Amino acid sequence: MAPATLFDESLLTDTFTIVPRLDRPSTYKDHQYQGSTEQWSTDLARTTTLYVGNLSFYTTEEQLYEIFSKAGEIKRIIMGLSRNDKTPCGFCFVEYYTHENALECMKYVNGTKLDDRIVRTDLDPGFKEGRQFGRGRSGGQVRDEYRQEYDEGRGGWGHMRAKQEEDRRIQQEENYEAIASVPAGAELEINGRLGGKPGNM
Repeated sequence: MAPATLFDESLLTDTFTIVPRLDRPSTYKDHQYQGSTEQWSTDLARTTTLYVGNLSFYTTEEQLYEIFSKAGEIKRIIMGLSRNDKTPCGFCFVEYYTHENALECMKYVNGTKLDDRIVRTDLDPGFKEGRQFGRGRSGGQVRDEYRQEYDEGRGGWGHMRAKQEEDRRIQQEENYEAIASVPAGAELEINGRLGGKPGNM
């Protein structure tokens, strides 16, 4: 009698794996891409470029070279910038010399930590001038327009929440003006409650 097996080994083909491949691109498709879905897939199958997201605004190009060069020789890194003030806004593009190096990066660098943040990489059809700038209304990334949580590594509050916080601060200042002088008689009353003497305020 043949020994029992946990699964049919004949099912292990190129199209069926138990563990998902780490070098597979996501299902995301840039809405500004000009080609067809088929062309998008073709470009990804031979690309040497990666999109890198969830970076701290304070992560430097030198830090990126150090970590991404572990997957292969880097051709160049294009830092993502705020469209308005041209400062880093949490993403970049990494170009390798070969498609194989890009896949190696997907397998071994994606999901690692840099500046206490989980690095997210995805295959990209190729960098074009202008894509280094954020697409949000405030100049940065769209995700930071609507982010409600406070994130020190990405500039604090999201842009909409930051505006709400600033409006709240202004309203508080208007409604609760600082006391410029102590009203007559109040000093005696306060000192009496604290057990002090007049004139010690």
